[in-house]
Formats: sequence, C-alpha cells, structure tokens
Amino acid sequence: MKCNNCGSDNITIQIVSETKLKNKHHSIIWWLLWGIYWIPIKWLFFTWIAILFKIFGHKKQKIVQKNHKILVCNNCGSTYEIKE
Repeated sequence: MKCNNCGSDNITIQIVSETKLKNKHHSIIWWLLWGIYWIPIKWLFFTWIAILFKIFGHKKQKIVQKNHKILVCNNCGSTYEIKE
C-alpha cells in the first residue's frame, strides 16, 4: 500500500474503537399489548414506588462498540479509513 499524500510505503494499520451509549426502548408490540394498560395503572396505584424506581432504578442503556481500521502514514502523518 502507498500513501495517497506522499507516496510512501511506510504505512501502519491501526484499529480504533468507538463506543456509544444507546437508550433501550420498548417495541410497538409491547406498547400495544401491555404498555397502554400498565403505565396508567402503575402511576395510579404505585406512584411513590414508581418515582423511587425512576430515580434510583436501572437505567435502560446499552453500550454499542464499533471498530474501524485506519491507515496511518509514518512519514507525513496522514490518515485514511479503510472501507470494508
């Protein structure tokens, strides 16, 4: 491989990890079959417990990690992302 900027063969490949937090949501089927009935009942009868769970309960988030390969020229320092 050659650098597009300077034409050098002195190139290394690095793997870069990208991490993001993604919020989990219920599906439309859950809302149609269960959610429209459960949410009002929960807030009418279990208000204080529901408030405590909202404040201190489990957060519905998931970590999504993606890896990218990047070419780095050791002579000029330019970088290029490898498309797979």
